Parts: sequence; C-alpha cells; structure tokens
Amino acid sequence: QVQLVESGGGLVRTGGSLTLSCAASGNTNNIYSMAWYRQTPGERRELVASITRAGNTRYTDSVKGRFTISRDNNKNTVWLQMNSLKPEGTAAYYCNAFTATSPSQEYNYWGQGTQVTVSS
Repeated sequence: QVQLVESGGGLVRTGGSLTLSCAASGNTNNIYSMAWYRQTPGERRELVASITRAGNTRYTDSVKGRFTISRDNNKNTVWLQMNSLKPEGTAAYYCNAFTATSPSQEYNYWGQGTQVTVSS
C-alpha cells in the first residue's frame, strides 16, 4: 500500500504560479512513476505530467513550457511547479503513484486531491 498526501493548491490569478507537492509513504520502494492528474466536474481525469524513478518526464501539450514536474526519490516526494496559469487550469489536481512488482501486479494509488482555482 502507498499513501499519498497532496498540498499546495489554492486560488491564484491568471498568469500566477503555484507549486503542488505530494508526499508518498508506505511501500514506496515499488513506485515506478508518479504523476499529476486533474479533473473538472463532469469531465474525465486527465494526465498533466508524469515522472519516472529515473527522471523521465511527460507533459500534456497544454502545459508544456509552463509546468515542471520534479521528484526526490529519497524523500518520496513529487512537485508540480505551475507557472503562467490560465483559467482553464482550474481543476482538482490529484497525485498518482504507479507501482509494478510484476506485469500482473500493477497498481495505481491516488491522493485525496487539491483544488486549484485560477481567476481571470
């Protein structure tokens, strides 16, 4: 089991910045990748950014150049630095940890979510 606790959400004006953090605890040795997703009411949860244990990153196109995901494996923490925020970035942001001990034992763990609201 892996537990994830997020922090850092809030209200920010268009063009502003926020940094989200997510601390993992529990059986963290098997975490392969961590990621941030976001979701608005009535919509599917979408991937924002992900980072593997080796530091390989992926971003959804809409945030490239503005968001940066980083990770400290020793602290089992991942951050999402969000710059130049836009109103369409308003959503609940969820931390995700993906563990894989074998092809048949893959799990996704989720944090409780943190709200980001970008005012226009």
